[in-house]
Amino acid sequence: MGVDFRLYALTSGTDRRAVQVAAQVAAGGAGVVQVRAKDATTRQLLSLTIEVARAVASANPRTRVLVNDRADVAWAARRAGATVHGVHLGADDLPPPDARALLGPEALIGATAGSLSAVAAANSLAGVVDYLGCGPLRHTPTKDTGRTPLGIEGYFHLVGATELPIIAIGDVQSDDISLLAAAGVKGVAMLRALNDAPDPGAVARSVLAAWSAQAREIARGV
Repeated sequence: MGVDFRLYALTSGTDRRAVQVAAQVAAGGAGVVQVRAKDATTRQLLSLTIEVARAVASANPRTRVLVNDRADVAWAARRAGATVHGVHLGADDLPPPDARALLGPEALIGATAGSLSAVAAANSLAGVVDYLGCGPLRHTPTKDTGRTPLGIEGYFHLVGATELPIIAIGDVQSDDISLLAAAGVKGVAMLRALNDAPDPGAVARSVLAAWSAQAREIARGV
C-alpha cells in the first residue's frame, strides 16, 4: 500500500485550529492524519472530517486521512466527495471485517492493540487490518487506557509477535524515535507534541528528520 507511517498525526478538538494543524503537519510531511474528536457529535465529526480532508489534500496529496473510531463517518465523508482513506478502530468500534466491507478493499484500516495478547489476536485479521496502533508508551493525559505503559522495551515484544506494522502511541516525543525505530516500530502517533506546538509543521519536519537520521545510522551499521 506504500503508506508512510513514520509520522501519524492526530487532530485535537473541533475548531479551525484542528484543520490548520492537520494541514501544517501534512505540509511538513506527515504520512497519516487521523481525525480525532471524541466529544464531537456525529454531524460535527463529519463536518470536521470533510474540512480536514480538503485541507490535507491541498497541503500534501500523499498524506492519508483517517477517522478515529467511526467507519460510518469515513464512509459518509467519502460520499460527500472528501478524500478520506479509512478508519482507525478501537476494541468497542465496528469490527474490522465489517469496516472493510463498508469502506472497500483499498481503504486503510487500523486497529488498537495495547498488549501482547491483543497483538496476537490481531494476527487473525491480517489482510483486513493494515496496521496496529500500540500503546501507551507512557501515561498520557489525553487518553486513560487503563493499561500499563509499555515503555520502549515492550515494543520489542509486540513487534516480534506480528507481521503487521506497529505504530507507537502515548506521549511519544521526538527523542523517542531512535529507540522506537530500533525496536522495529514503523511509525509514531503524536497528538500533544503537534497540536500544542506553535509551529506544528516544524515539529513534523523534525520528527521525519529523526527517522531519516536513524535510517542512516542503521545503514552505516550494515
